[in-house]
Amino acid sequence: MPYFCRSLISQAMNHGAQRSLSGSKVLVLGVAYKADVSDTRESPALKLIELLRKGGAEVAYHDPHVPELPKHGLSSQPLEPGAYDCVTIVTAHSSVDYDGLVEDAKLVVDLRNATGRNGRVDEKVWKL
Repeated sequence: MPYFCRSLISQAMNHGAQRSLSGSKVLVLGVAYKADVSDTRESPALKLIELLRKGGAEVAYHDPHVPELPKHGLSSQPLEPGAYDCVTIVTAHSSVDYDGLVEDAKLVVDLRNATGRNGRVDEKVWKL
């Protein structure tokens, strides 16, 4: 599934943002295995981060439950959606304001249907 998700992100970047994945700044939102926990074991976000990096993207992540990913050399960044070319929702934590995220982000790839109604009507939101 991470391979398919990486492909969807690339398509969204090419068509929605008219940018290549290579050289783009991508924020992965949620790296825990499931919502509202800190466990990253078997999380698809970890493989997705690797695939995005191999595609040339500059990848950061935000997860209020996972402060660091030492194996990836990353730490959780502040949630500033407008600072990235694409925000990809991988794990939908309940503490995130998804309406505000859609409003502030340039492009959102919602893999968890977290954007709800706004994700259905806003053309900058791509869903799985």
